[in-house]
Amino acid sequence: MNAATIALACAALLVTCRIFSADAAGKSVLDFTLENIDGKPYALSQHKGEVLLIVNVASHCGNTPQYAELEEMYKKYHEKGLTIIGVPANEFGKQEPGTNTEIKAFCTEKYHVTFPMLGKVVVKGEGMTPLYKYLTADSPRPGNVTWNFEKFLIGRDGQVVDRFIPKMKPNDPKLVESVEKALATK
Repeated sequence: MNAATIALACAALLVTCRIFSADAAGKSVLDFTLENIDGKPYALSQHKGEVLLIVNVASHCGNTPQYAELEEMYKKYHEKGLTIIGVPANEFGKQEPGTNTEIKAFCTEKYHVTFPMLGKVVVKGEGMTPLYKYLTADSPRPGNVTWNFEKFLIGRDGQVVDRFIPKMKPNDPKLVESVEKALATK
């Protein structure tokens, strides 16, 4: 290969990267529609202007008690513009084996969850739902989901503003501070 051919190939690659970056930069969480726990379409665009905390959840995990703290946070901040969205997934230790009906019953009966729950999806690996492809590859906080109860904080503009490890509880001061900061941003 001569220098001109290499330069041309590099220029083409650069243009492709710029196009991909522009497409990813134009996206937001609000561009996605999934199914809710009852199997009906759930457009995230309905939350335009709100702050979202998107959490991949599981019913048989050491982090499952976080449901109670997530519900407390939802009740405390929902009137101020926060919506928590639970996203059941079974990729980590097969800790969410149930059907959507079973998951809904578990969440409402055991933890009295009132925040929106989506239908079970894949959040890592083959068959990953497009929302999580965006969150883990194209958002400002990329990286694979590491376990159940990883949390993505989404600003009022639909962009990822922060991300929290699964073990960080919803009442952790760092997470609360980040939520309050996002809510204060208009």
